[in-house]
Amino acid sequence: MLQEMLNENVLKRLKEKQKELEEKEKRQKEEEEARRREEARQREKNKSFAELLEESDLDWRQFK
Repeated sequence: MLQEMLNENVLKRLKEKQKELEEKEKRQKEEEEARRREEARQREKNKSFAELLEESDLDWRQFK
């Protein structure tokens, strides 16, 4: 009886710990994704006119 109660306690704590770890991992992934988006936004913001023009798919000859 005591062993069963201990096993249940241990199992319960392990499940709680697993849930905590999963939540922590999820938070870290979200933070990493937010950091990547911010870095991409900063790179885009700091591009020169020449870089923006080079990336553009518009053809100036169409607008003559």
